[in-house]
Order: sequence, then C-alpha cells, then structure tokens
Amino acid sequence: MSAGRSVFPNLSHWGAFDAHVENGRLVKVTPFAEDPNPSKLIESWPEMLYAGNRIGHPAIRRGWLDTVGNGKPHPGHGRGSEAFVRVPWDEALGYVAAELERVRTNHGNASIFGGSYGWSSAGRMHHTRTLVHRFMGAIGGCTGQVTNYSYGAAMRLLPHIFGDDRTVAGPVTDWWAILEHCEEFLAFGGIASKNWQIQSGGAGLHPFDEFMAEAARRGIRFTNISPLRSDTEAVINADWLPIRPGTDMALILALAHVVHASGKTDMAFIDRCCVGFDRFEAYLMGRTDGVAKTPQWAAEITGIPAATITDLANRLIGKRVMLSAAWSLQRAEHGEQPYWGLATLAAMLGQIGLPGAGVAYGYGSMNGMGNPLYEMPISGMPSIPQPNDLKIPVARVSDMLMSPGEEVEFDGRRMTYPDIKLVYWAGGNPFHHQMDLFRLREAFQKPETIVVHEPFWTATAHHADIVLPATTTLERNDIGGSSRDPVLRAMHKVVEPVGEARDDFRIFSDLADRLGNGEAFHQNRSEMDWLRSIYKKFSIGMAARGFNPPDFETFWEAGYVRIPDPEQSFTLFSDFRHDPTAHPLATPSGKIELFSQTVADFGYDECPGMAVWREPSEWLGAGLASRFPLHMISNQPPDKLHGQMDASAISRASKINGRSALYISATDAQARGLSDGDIVRVFNDRGACLAGVCISDAVMPGVICFPTGATFEPITDGEGRPLENHGNPNVLTRDIGTSRLGQGPSAQTCLVEVELYTGVLEPVRVLGQPRFESA
Repeated sequence: MSAGRSVFPNLSHWGAFDAHVENGRLVKVTPFAEDPNPSKLIESWPEMLYAGNRIGHPAIRRGWLDTVGNGKPHPGHGRGSEAFVRVPWDEALGYVAAELERVRTNHGNASIFGGSYGWSSAGRMHHTRTLVHRFMGAIGGCTGQVTNYSYGAAMRLLPHIFGDDRTVAGPVTDWWAILEHCEEFLAFGGIASKNWQIQSGGAGLHPFDEFMAEAARRGIRFTNISPLRSDTEAVINADWLPIRPGTDMALILALAHVVHASGKTDMAFIDRCCVGFDRFEAYLMGRTDGVAKTPQWAAEITGIPAATITDLANRLIGKRVMLSAAWSLQRAEHGEQPYWGLATLAAMLGQIGLPGAGVAYGYGSMNGMGNPLYEMPISGMPSIPQPNDLKIPVARVSDMLMSPGEEVEFDGRRMTYPDIKLVYWAGGNPFHHQMDLFRLREAFQKPETIVVHEPFWTATAHHADIVLPATTTLERNDIGGSSRDPVLRAMHKVVEPVGEARDDFRIFSDLADRLGNGEAFHQNRSEMDWLRSIYKKFSIGMAARGFNPPDFETFWEAGYVRIPDPEQSFTLFSDFRHDPTAHPLATPSGKIELFSQTVADFGYDECPGMAVWREPSEWLGAGLASRFPLHMISNQPPDKLHGQMDASAISRASKINGRSALYISATDAQARGLSDGDIVRVFNDRGACLAGVCISDAVMPGVICFPTGATFEPITDGEGRPLENHGNPNVLTRDIGTSRLGQGPSAQTCLVEVELYTGVLEPVRVLGQPRFESA
C-alpha cells in the first residue's frame, strides 16, 4: 500500500479499475478511465472482499486430523461432508510440509498431483498456476496437467492441420482486417457479448462493442449458427440458423458438398497450399462410404432444411468469408471434427490467408480474440524444470484419481495414470470445470491428503483436508496485463489481508524453506524485487520494438502504461498464402493438412485422419432422446467468470429462488406444465439438480440453456437420492474425452429431462461457511 493514497489502481479478469479506500476498508471501485465499455462485474469487489464465504483462517477437516494427521490410514470418505477445525498457521504449514515430505519419500514425486487449473486471479507475479509449478519443481516435481477446459481438444488437433494452435489461441486475424474486407461472417456457436467482458490476465480495454457496431455499419452479414439466438448481439442483426446441438459437422460437410458439386472449389489454392484433399473429397462425395454429404443428407441430421443449406453455401461462393467457431463447439464428443471441417471448407473456398477472411476459432469467446496484434511482452516468474514430466489431459482428473495404473491414449501416445496420494490444488476450482461432479466427488475421496489454497469457500475447498486462506488481488502487490491488450496495469495492494489470509508466494516460500528448497523457489527475492524483474523484462521487450516505457517507479505511481497500437491490421497465414515455400507451416508437409497421415496412423476410429461426421452418443437423434428429450447447453454465465464471485449481489440477482436460471422454449415449457419462476428438477442417469425456469424465445425447441457457475452443493432429496441444490449443470454432463486425440471435455454432449420439483426446498447454504468444531 502507498502511504497517503486512498485510490489504488488494480486489475481483474473482467477489467481494470480504481479501488477507493476509506479508513482502511474498500468502499467502492470505479472503472479504468480509458476503458470504453467497462464490465459491471468489477462492482462486486467491495462486497466480495468481505463476503461471508471468505476463508478467514487455516482449517483442517476433522476426519483427516483424526486419521492421516495422526498417522492412521485414510478411510476413503468424509470429504465434502465433515466439519473443519481451525488451526494456527504454523500448525497447518507443519502438516502440509510433513505430508509433502512423507509422500515424496515413500511414494515418489509422481504421487503428488499439482492441480492448478483455473483462472485464479489476475496478476503475473502471483499467478497461482505458475507458483504451483515453480514450487513443485523446486521440491522435485509432481504429476501435472496439459491443455485446458476451454479449447483443449483444439490444442491437440490444430497443430496437425496448421502446425500450431494460433487459430484458437491467437493471434487470429484481427477485427480491423475483418471490418475492412469481410463480407460474410459465419459464426458457429455465435459470438456472444457476455464473453467479451473477460480476458485471461486482465483487460485494460473492452473494444468489442465498437467492433460490432462498426461491422453493422459496414454491412457485414453475420449468420449465427447455434441453438441459441442469444449467442449474437442484436446490433449486428445476425441471421439466426437454429441447429440441433452436436450436428455442426454435418452442416459443414453439406456446405462443402454444394461448393464442390458446383465446381467452385478453389483448386489452385488447394494444390498450392494443402495436402490430402483427394482423400477428403472421396469421403465428401460418398465414394468411400456410399453416402454423399448432400444438403438433403444433412437436413435429416441438423434439422435445417436442405434448401436453406444450399442457399447458404451458394452465398459464400465468390465472397470474402470468415468462418468462425466458438470454443464451446469443440467441448463435445467428437469436438475435433467441426474445427477440422471448417478448416477444410475455408481452404475449399480459398479464403485462408486473405485479409478479413479464412478460419478462426474463438471470436467472442474472450475479450482479446481479434484485437489488434499487440503482443504485449509480459510474463511472470520463470518455471523450474521438473524431473517428472508426466502430465495428464486436464479433463481426465477423475479418471486419474479413480483408476491408478490404467492406460490412456492421448494424441498418439500412451500414458499410465499414477497412484496419486496427495493433491495440491491452488488457483482453480475443479468442482466448477469438471464434468459429472458426483463422480468427481467420489474421485476426491481416493487420495490420502488434499491441500487447497483459496480466498473463498468454494466447493473444492469444501472437499479438501487442509485449507489455507489466500489473498485476493486487492491484498497484495502485482503487475497485470495480457498479450492481447495494450494496457499493462500496476496492481497496488489496496487493503491489508482479510482475516489471516496470506498470499500464495508467501505460503509456498514458507513451505519450500521447511522442506529445504526455499532458495530454489524464492531466490531470496521479495515481492517488489520480483515485480521489478517482471517489469524490466517487459521494458526490454518493448524497447526492442522501438517503444521505451517509463522506469518502474514512474509506472508504479501512474498505475499503468499503454503500448502503441500496431500500424497495420493482421491477417493470419498471409505470409504462408503469399509464398508457401518461403513460409512453410510446421506440419510434416509444410502445408495445411486436410488429411493428416500422422493422425490416421494413430488408428483412432472416432477421429481419423480427416474431417468426418461421427454420430455422438447423446444428441436429439439418438435413441436415448426418448427418455431424455432435451439437449442441455451448459454455456458460460453472463454474471460472473466461471464460478468466481458467485456469492455477489450481481450473481444472486440472476437466480430464481436461490437457484441458477434454466432457459427453455415456450413449447417445451408448456409440454411440461412449467411457468416462469418454477423450480424444476433437471435429471438424467448421471445425476439431478434444481434450477429456476425462465421461458425464452431465444432457445430453440428441444434444447435448454443452463449456464454454469453455481457453487456445487450436494444434498439428498426426499427419497434419499443425490441432488445438487444450487443449479450446477455439471452434475449432468458426461465425463468422457472428445476423442483419444484431444481428450478434451465433452460437456456439450448431454441429454436431460426437466420436471416440476415438488419436494421440500432446502436452503442454499454453500455460499457461507462450512461447519466448524473445536479442536
């Protein structure tokens, strides 16, 4: 904290702001003055900093203290239901250090799982995932995670097509180029404005509203291909093409069939820049399987009339076209296929590498996608190489905990799940991200010890053994920013830590010292020493580009520095298109691989070496739909980031009788005798949860929209069956990988039924404190 100051600069994933302090207490926040469209989510901070679910002191689960804490075997139950005991910091850290030492000595470091998936807090020095990996590296390593829940399948697929994953991770063709050149923008899964609020690492600016307004002014034609009309904003007046969830690949194939059958495939581009089209073309036209992928064929699958499909395809021919897909599209069984299909269609249209055209995945999935090419050179603390390099796909955590010794196939490799004895989780909440949460709850009973750092009593904290209270970004100093944004923000410590909270760097430093690895972790540097080092790296990087930032003291006092805008727009693959020989891709052929021999040689029937239609196990055309006739879309919530700030007034205001809202068409509501505001039971064979009904004309019949984000609260109903009380749809989603290639999450492949709930409504208690007992 700066002496004499009452307004402090800070940053969160939903935007930059100034924090106003009176008498040592945060009283309000105001948006960063340069942000044209600040998110209202920043207004939650004064409430949430002192919220009733803050973790005020170290706590240990009673059952763990009585067993493992006393040298007895773990009984395999009790997590998530037993009371906690308050303990002093020294005692808590002593237990954690002793457990880490016991497990790494008796079982090896591979038996420690360093879990830190999640957005944690903004800020580069206190980036929790980095700190977890650095700490684990300092003490000899751990089993970790690769890919992510957002676009994990694409991270493994796209390098086989394009040589890297820039088409999903960025930088993608920017909005400047789209505004100048694009005529047709096809948005599979939409470009939802609710996601524009969020930027990993923090956003200084929110420019998407201006981009969309300008796109509308210039007459770019948008088509929203989604079960949800709300997946695009009214300002762009998008055509809405409702499609059965999980059938996008069939539509893409039919569009490709019309283009090719009409003789409009750009064979000059195909021959010069791609390989494998002959294999795909034989499949497309039906010579390999006897089924031509015509609009008539696709109409039966997608629910879109054949004439509509034909008209859409013909509209694309000869136009400057951007083909886009939301990240959510690949979070489904066979989720790799529509991404591969769009890459193939874009190549057939000859659009890849043209300004404002081509293919990209994620416009509208996060604030920075499509921003000008800032490439802010900002990074955090360096990692420490780990001798044990076993990393599982991030969404396979339940499988790993429940099936040690089992082999899993992943992107051409086989790995064996380790026998995890200790889970160390900081900076994430698997009870938000993971599918089939009742299964995850069972899996969390398996390890001997689970340690969690958290500012709030999340569901993950409720299922831990040792809980260490962590600070928020407002209770420590940091530097924040994103490579996609032009603003680097000083993040001043605003107030003293609430309760006994400590920052993660301090916690890990103390533990590393106790384990004899302190210097390797903290290098005897203070918080401000590390911040100066981070800023110096940024300054050197910008100076190499001809921009000299102010010195650290000037930056820290000013609260931010803004780097210059690029001088020109950016088009992905433009150099490659201009000269594929001089600028080859990092694929085996150096070209776009519409057929990948590498992937084909993996032998995965569900994900062969090219884009194909594979029927998912759960969709509206499946036999299971006779029992569960509604397809559930569990998208991101508009009122929070994932589950963060779930206890805030903004989040609570969108709930119905304390439960998450479920959006359903009037047709489906009427068929079930439902009205606005009813509490319903949403169920399938995996579980059941409660939700509040909101009838909407933005949801196609046969589909419900049930946003994620409600803190998981398991109870039992009047018949003794498991029931999630708060409205978390991930008790219903299926815990399978997208394919053996990507092993991404498949949450969007999910059939359910909805019925009026007639049981007794239990109060929602999970947004407060757990039960405590005396020591």
